[in-house]
Amino acid sequence: MRLMIAGGGGFRVPLVFRALCSGPFAGLVRELVLYDVDPGRLAAITAVLDSYARQDATPGTAPAVRATTSLAEALDGTDMVFAAIRPGGTAGRTADERVALDRGLLGQETTGAGGISYALRSIPRMLDLAAQMRRRCPDAWLLNFTNPAGMVTEALIPVLGHKVVGICDSAGGLVYRAAAAAGVELPANRLDGVGYYGLNHLGWLYRLESGGRDVLPGLLADAEALAGFEEGRLFPQRFLADLGCLPNEYLYYYYETGQALAGIRSSPTTRGESIDRQQAELYPRLAAAGRQAYPLWDAARRSREEGYLAEARQAGERRDETDLAGGGYERVALAAMRALSGGGPAELILNTRNTAADGGPGTGVAGPDDGGPGPGAAAAIPGLPADAVVEVPCRVTSGGVEPLRQDRPAPAQLALLRQVKDVERLVVTAASRRPGTTGPDRRAAALAAFAGHPLAGPGDLARQLLAGYEAAFPELQELFRD
Repeated sequence: MRLMIAGGGGFRVPLVFRALCSGPFAGLVRELVLYDVDPGRLAAITAVLDSYARQDATPGTAPAVRATTSLAEALDGTDMVFAAIRPGGTAGRTADERVALDRGLLGQETTGAGGISYALRSIPRMLDLAAQMRRRCPDAWLLNFTNPAGMVTEALIPVLGHKVVGICDSAGGLVYRAAAAAGVELPANRLDGVGYYGLNHLGWLYRLESGGRDVLPGLLADAEALAGFEEGRLFPQRFLADLGCLPNEYLYYYYETGQALAGIRSSPTTRGESIDRQQAELYPRLAAAGRQAYPLWDAARRSREEGYLAEARQAGERRDETDLAGGGYERVALAAMRALSGGGPAELILNTRNTAADGGPGTGVAGPDDGGPGPGAAAAIPGLPADAVVEVPCRVTSGGVEPLRQDRPAPAQLALLRQVKDVERLVVTAASRRPGTTGPDRRAAALAAFAGHPLAGPGDLARQLLAGYEAAFPELQELFRD
């Protein structure tokens, strides 16, 4: 098949290429088209792929690679699209973080105020891409990596319908790390006995079965086992035992907000600033590195992985070697792509509409009191609207993506999910030029989103945030004009 990557000059693109050159996905793609608006970034990443293909790829497996700055050329004849764009680049990420931090709030690229700002910029660009796909490759699937993945995917569904799904490796990584700590062997691309519900970067593993028995309570009671993997170390053992489930790593920002903020402030640079400086220096070197381009990139990748969630670790504490090895989101995406293209079914945690397939393990049917669309409409997560995008285990086949029904979240979890989902829907409204809405309508929705998020702030604080992001990103001012 022909795979196009929008954001083809992105730092993580070599992970996708590497996975296509060996192992279970070798030979899946005959042609890889890299599209980016920045020819310099394209040249650097193309050099990395060429270096890897010449030295490390299994002979005969590497797909042909073509790079282009023409979206029309990239889309014509494409079977599958991966999208991982970052409007504003890493400098934009730095502003997402700093505007919030300067007002005493958490500065993070996908969560809280920074995530809202990022979505306000990424959604319009992704809507443009989706519209072009409808014209040039209407049968192609869009696998969305663009963050915040859940919000962006929800904005795209009115354009692409069932042909779009959101990809993130955070939830699946939690499941497999917890399973390893509990001594449970999960088959590849199967989630038998796994219960997980949430939104992107806001979810919980609530069941983990082995031989028909839920082993999660035993894991949550075992401090030594919890200390053996990242999510288990993020939260106090007693807290996890009382909670009765394992939170996604991004819930650290919700449950330990003060500690997270203090950790970020204690660093001389934000995560975005660190990455921005690394890439400004790295990309020109990659383009000129020849056979050494891939080793140079891989060393930078490892250094970048070492800094992930650094604010949650003690001084001198390092990430596990398995986390530093790389590979995660590209395996989820390629497994989904293979299943969608007829390569056999897979079960994966994905971002898709909250309309459940029959026969799932959960309980309950969403009704009007649950925020659902009406009597009898089954929801994968009872209590959330059936047309909302959620992150849950899904069955993926050539027929599409079917979310599996999960248990109803506990009251506190459901309240948080509803609050954040309401914010996400306000952001989608603010970022989408829907018929009948005006620029002031969109700005009012954005202001309400900042005011309603549990990690942002109401009243004058929300107004300061919106004004700060408008000053940092002139395109927002244009978005809010008629």
